[in-house]
Amino acid sequence: MNEYIRTLTGWARRAFFKNYAAVNHTRVKLFVLCPSYLQSLKSQMKVIFRIVNSTVAVVFSLTGTTMAIKLAFRMSSSISFIAGSSALQIIRDEGLKPDRISVVAGAAGGPKWLVLGGIDRALFPGSFRNRKKPLFMIGSSIGSWRFAALAQNNQKEALDVFESAYLDQSYSRMPTAAEVTDVSQRILDSYVDDAKTDEILGHPYLRLSMLSVRSKGIFTAESRSALAAGMALASLCNIFSRGLMRLFFNRTIFYDPRDIPPFINLTGFPIHRIPLTSDNFRQAVIASGSIPLVMSGVRDIPGAPGGVYRDGGMLDYHLDIPFDPDHEHLVLYPHYTDRIIPGWLDKHLPWRKAHDRNMSNVLIVCPSKSFVSNLPFGKIPDRNDFMRFRGRDKERLAYWNAAVAEGRKLGDAFSDAVESGSIRRLVRPY
Repeated sequence: MNEYIRTLTGWARRAFFKNYAAVNHTRVKLFVLCPSYLQSLKSQMKVIFRIVNSTVAVVFSLTGTTMAIKLAFRMSSSISFIAGSSALQIIRDEGLKPDRISVVAGAAGGPKWLVLGGIDRALFPGSFRNRKKPLFMIGSSIGSWRFAALAQNNQKEALDVFESAYLDQSYSRMPTAAEVTDVSQRILDSYVDDAKTDEILGHPYLRLSMLSVRSKGIFTAESRSALAAGMALASLCNIFSRGLMRLFFNRTIFYDPRDIPPFINLTGFPIHRIPLTSDNFRQAVIASGSIPLVMSGVRDIPGAPGGVYRDGGMLDYHLDIPFDPDHEHLVLYPHYTDRIIPGWLDKHLPWRKAHDRNMSNVLIVCPSKSFVSNLPFGKIPDRNDFMRFRGRDKERLAYWNAAVAEGRKLGDAFSDAVESGSIRRLVRPY
């Protein structure tokens, strides 16, 4: 850029001198004949050079401003802010104030969380550094795993360790549920031990809750044939009514008992409310992400009714729940898509959407469609990548790392939109 300025300045000076000399050729002849005239001409040229330099400075300033505008536009176009009716009004009036936020939500979705690392790092501890009052976190499946890192005292370090362990997972060509469970347990061990569990349950302001399901009937089995039949039957019932999922699962919420979360009274399905303790915390994390057929269920969690606990996403994939009845509060939802899918079996049912009343005070922060389209393969990482890159872990890891790197930019875009106030303009209705 400095070379560009020197070139432009030199060109402008030569052009001005050439034109000046052409028009004043008789005066140029006097250079050697009249020293006083030469001195006068030099003074005039200095004025011209100052004008040229000022012109170049203005041009460069305008160019720099244009570049800054383009950069800001690229940043803002990479991220979407989508708000329910109450949240939309609040954000358009005052922007996003951390003290307004009462709940942070985290969806299920396996590797899709990898693009959210930038936003997570911008929020924790950044946006909530001086927080005093409780901030409730509720996650399902991988959302619980993310929040188990973010609810620690050194949030960045915990998230770095979790992210690294998650990226490095690998399996045989046809992994069993036992193998996936074993790898998952090692990932959890890498960033949540007994000491970290105590940190989470004693955090000054964060209050973590995790969603799981307690299995019924055929879903209490571990054989692949029984679970496959159960998934087929549940899928068929779910097409007719989401409410029929109660035949197969009870919703289960594991929560930090120091402060009762505003979403404790969830309705729609039979529910178990289990306080988190140092004895059941790690089992609750594993249970929250134990996908039927993919991982083994978790049996007989301390403090919970006996039985087999599985992935919370079976009922609460993207958390279509009443997060906080106080609509003066905001629910912040860093998400990997602009769609809210109530349950895992609703993914291919486009008519199954979140209730407007549950989304009223929710702000979704997610990658834009243009951001996703510019990622390798035009998509964010997902669980199918294990099959797509089967036997080629290095290629999968290269792809995932590229998505992670791009996801870091979302954190910058989020911070810029909030700090500049442009979020008030960028936010759009859900």
